[in-house]
Amino acid sequence: CDGGYCLLMGGKESIPPASDGAGTGEVLMSTAREIMHIGAECIGEHETLAQAARRMRDLDVGALPVCGDDDQLTGIITDRDIVIRCVASGGDPGTVTAGDLAKGTPFTIDVDASAEQVVRVMEEHRIRRLPVIDTNGNNRPVGMISEADLARHLPEQSIGLYQTDGTSDS
Repeated sequence: CDGGYCLLMGGKESIPPASDGAGTGEVLMSTAREIMHIGAECIGEHETLAQAARRMRDLDVGALPVCGDDDQLTGIITDRDIVIRCVASGGDPGTVTAGDLAKGTPFTIDVDASAEQVVRVMEEHRIRRLPVIDTNGNNRPVGMISEADLARHLPEQSIGLYQTDGTSDS
């Protein structure tokens, strides 16, 4: 990995499925729906970074999906984006909008994707947070998966976190 956090799968190509914990040997398959924080709340692309920061504080989150007027995902912003790309660069969070920072196409995962697919996307793109989309519904964000969510929901032997230089945050 070239910088930031990389998710390592112990050199294996797949994540061992979780067991039921009852000793029955039954295998449980985790999906994005089971791992995600439910109810990702969008910040509108025309709302200011000051509004985004207050919403992050109120929700106790470090990232928000950015949505257009049609509620479709247009990007993602993090608390670090606000500080580094706006405040530290001399921008005014009271006038710079979420859409100004959320450029490019965000990486997403379908709500029914496997845990293995979630880890693969996060690892390949070196991202810490992944918006979850319901492609069978309205293609709007329905949740968010963070590295901490993976650590809470996947077996310890399935995944390890490796920090190379901590420069990537989104």
